[in-house]
Amino acid sequence: MEKQLEKATFAGGCFWCMVKPFDQWDGIHKVISGYSGGHIENPTYQDVKSGTSGHYEVVQITYDPNIFSYNELLNIYWQQIDPTDDGGQFHDRGDSYRTVIFYHTEEQKKLAEASKQILGDSGKFNKPIVTKILPAETFYPAEDYHQDYYKKNKNEYLEDRRKSGRDEFIELNWK
Repeated sequence: MEKQLEKATFAGGCFWCMVKPFDQWDGIHKVISGYSGGHIENPTYQDVKSGTSGHYEVVQITYDPNIFSYNELLNIYWQQIDPTDDGGQFHDRGDSYRTVIFYHTEEQKKLAEASKQILGDSGKFNKPIVTKILPAETFYPAEDYHQDYYKKNKNEYLEDRRKSGRDEFIELNWK
């Protein structure tokens, strides 16, 4: 019997920091850095970073839902971001770094909305949850040098994470 793989697409700030948390689990087939949600075809990193393309930096995850559920992906996602920041994430500022859950199915939409509601009701944050939940749009893979950045450029990756404030936020709010 052929495996039924599904896709999940998340914007969580700089995509370099969003790959590793998902990449290390059984049932995850691939995690690709890319761009989604904009108004030009085949955007480049410079197009997205400049803010003129309307795209978000995203990761697109291909996974086996029989091994790893969408709810598990959502739980990992929330714990990588500051869901109350509508100006970007950590030291990466601007629209392309804002948080979005792009849903591929109505079931994903329902699960994402429910998880957002639970997080909002939890009292974990004293500001509203501003992460958007939007229909998936065309996904454009980022340039090769962005793929698996944490593996190919370990020192630069670790330094960027350290400077960003992401790890301190995660430690303070999610551990």
